[in-house]
Formats: sequence, C-alpha cells, structure tokens
Amino acid sequence: MEYRVEELARRADTSVDTIRYYQAKGLLPPPRREGRVAWYDDGHLERLGRIRSLAARGLTLSTIGRLLHGELDAADEALAAAVAAPPADPELLTLEELAERTSIPLPLLQAVSREGLLVPRRQDGQAWFTTEDVAIAAAGLKLLEAGLPLPDVLALAKRHDQAMRDVAERAVALFDDHIRQPLRSSGLNDDDAARRLVEAFQALLPATVALVTHHFRRTLLAVAQEHIERVGAAAEVEAVEAEARSWIG
Repeated sequence: MEYRVEELARRADTSVDTIRYYQAKGLLPPPRREGRVAWYDDGHLERLGRIRSLAARGLTLSTIGRLLHGELDAADEALAAAVAAPPADPELLTLEELAERTSIPLPLLQAVSREGLLVPRRQDGQAWFTTEDVAIAAAGLKLLEAGLPLPDVLALAKRHDQAMRDVAERAVALFDDHIRQPLRSSGLNDDDAARRLVEAFQALLPATVALVTHHFRRTLLAVAQEHIERVGAAAEVEAVEAEARSWIG
C-alpha cells in the first residue's frame, strides 16, 4: 500500500515533521514522487517502527542510522542498548527540575554542566539528570559554601572532565580492541555474540569505575598529606593523618 505523508504519520503514530526530519537525517528512504505528490509505502512504515523501537531503547539517532545502514551488527546493537540503558532509578529530571530539587540557581548548574562536572544522560535528543545528580550538585555546592571561588571550581572541573575523558576514551579503545573485535570475528552467531558482548560490558564497567574511584581517592589523600606535611603545623599533620587512616580503613 502507499500513503501520503499525513496518512503515514497517522499510521506510525508520529508527526509529519518527524518523518521529514528522519528523511533529512538519512534514516528514512525518500518517497516515490508522482508530480508534486510524495508516496510512502509499507517499507517506510516498517522503518519508522524500527526507528521508534531503537529510540525507545535509548539509542541515539547517529547509532540508529548506522544500524539501519548495516554499519553495525546485532552484537553492536545489543551493546549500544546496554550502554544507553536507563539507570535503575527511573526518575529523570531536566536541568530546570534539578535546579528546583536542589535549590541551586539554574545559571550555576548550567555553568557547572558546561564544564563537565555534571554529565547528563542523552535520550531522544534530551539531556536528562537523575537523583544521583541531585547528590552530586549538593556536594558541589558544599565546595562553594566552604569558600572555594566559583571560577576556580569550574576551572578544576574542566581539567577533571578532560582528564577523565582521556582515560575513558582509552578504556573504550581497549574494550573495542581486546573484547569487541575478537567477538565479532569469533564466528559466534548473532545472539551469542550479543550476549557475550553485553555480559563483558556489564562486568567491566563497575570494575573500571571502582578502580578509577579508588585510585583518585587514594591519590587525593596522598597529595593532601604531602601538602600538609610541607606547610602544616604538627597538630594539622596529625589531624590529616588520622582522617586519612579513617578513609583508608
């Protein structure tokens, strides 16, 4: 069957603007044209359903496009869905809602987000935050309330974001080189390859996070001790060493 764009939008439960946007992005094949009239068929309807299904799993339009064009396989689809999976906490907040929840001025949260201290989850082109970000924002506010200058905190956040991105990119490259690529060439069927890839990601992500968190905490404590030993009074040195022991313990 063939449909005008309005009928296709109705059958796909979407909007005409969305259909045209997908066409512009190369996600939807061009329609058959008869004069000035564009005709769509069941293939377009199926493709819209596929796009909607993938988007519902949290995949970006860029990833969806690569899947639709055959540049990524079923194992990659499963991995992308695992990476994009929503957090266990189902409550998603906009930045405005995060500001309201934390009583932190929106411009301040916008500045912190720009510098990478708050990292949103991307879903359907929208930046979302969770209740974990409420706690992180509150922790950041404590730094300011303690007297740290906002420009210096933002500058530190920017440096931290760049350093963490460098580490994360290297970690992802290692995963791709030593786990994803070997699995892709292992001869496993699509279902088994997808399962093994997702299992590896789900096992290695918390392990990597634990390693990075542990290392940063130990390094921060060590640097703090080294600094106070150089410049602090005896009582300060003793207090910092006692605090460090309590954190390590």
